[in-house]
Amino acid sequence: MMVHFMREIHEIDTLEAYLERKHKLRDCVVQGLNLGDVDMDWDLVEVSGAIFLGCRFPSLAFQERLREGGALVFPRLPRLPYEVYRPALYTRDELADGWTEEIDLSIDKKIYEHFVKQGRHNTHILEALAQRLHDFSIDDALGDLLSGRVEPGGPKKVVAIMGGHSTARTDPWFRVVAEIARDLTRKGYFIASGGGPGMMEAANLGAWVANAPDGMLDEAIEIMKVAPRYLDHGYIQTAETVRKRHPDGSSSLAIPTWFYGHEPSNAFSTWIAKYFSNSIREDGLLSIAEYGVIFSPGSAGTVQEIFQDATQNHYGTFGQVSPMVFLNKSHYTQSGIFPTLKKLAGDRQYSGFISMADDPAEVVSFIESHPPVLFQDKKPLPVPS
Repeated sequence: MMVHFMREIHEIDTLEAYLERKHKLRDCVVQGLNLGDVDMDWDLVEVSGAIFLGCRFPSLAFQERLREGGALVFPRLPRLPYEVYRPALYTRDELADGWTEEIDLSIDKKIYEHFVKQGRHNTHILEALAQRLHDFSIDDALGDLLSGRVEPGGPKKVVAIMGGHSTARTDPWFRVVAEIARDLTRKGYFIASGGGPGMMEAANLGAWVANAPDGMLDEAIEIMKVAPRYLDHGYIQTAETVRKRHPDGSSSLAIPTWFYGHEPSNAFSTWIAKYFSNSIREDGLLSIAEYGVIFSPGSAGTVQEIFQDATQNHYGTFGQVSPMVFLNKSHYTQSGIFPTLKKLAGDRQYSGFISMADDPAEVVSFIESHPPVLFQDKKPLPVPS
């Protein structure tokens, strides 16, 4: 089946240049623009088949003319602290705008407070629609990033790193995770995490310092360990000190959610795909990690993610099998998780893509030596005659 693609237009200059060449917007999605700023005679533009998402219009009559011409218009939704049809992922600076050491008036906090006020488990229909449209926009923007349309270098080779949000910066495994992320980034992989503190921060920190000398990682942890956990005074400030020491870090991704509460997105992710829906966020994070998932020690959330990822490999949900690496042999053996998973895998294809390690170099080597392969289902047993 042929996939039908639509051209997305997010900038006024791009729209004007496109209209100068084509004078038609069929199969185009125009997103979040003020069309009153467009220098164009719209009477000359064919709009049949075009989609306008959250644009501003010079008048109601202009908007009605677009509809009559065959365009589909999704209106702006008023009085919301978030952009419903946003064309790009969040950045850490955008979400942190308004935060100070004295009081948190950040955009991130305002969106969370709105989310709670509207009833995060049972909201009214307009808010629910707005949240779903927002999360779809994040999905779309994430696809742009991973396909190579946002940064140079082509499609991303995503490796996700999972683990506990409560792990302290002083924990030895925090440094191990950061070292793994740093070394994988240097080898051309793209690190994704859940975006919060603990092991997630370690993952994004490691990616951030990948373009710095080796000593930068130790220096960063030394600065940050005076505020080991995210509720400690100075937690955000020490991370900012590291960013000032090394302001142009390597790129990585965070995928957090407002669903679990206002937990600060860590300071070291270049791109933030923040969702209202936690189920979309969790499944999405695992699904994009085509080059593997590394599971550092964690609690119930990490265990859930382990078997969610195993299910994707078990049934070939996305048409391929990817490595699953468990960091800290003692933890995953004594908990029974690794033996249970190996038993579940049996002789299926993904059994050979499951490993445990304590040493960062072993983890990196396993990821490198086990690129994703096409899923091949186990042959069915013969039916008894």
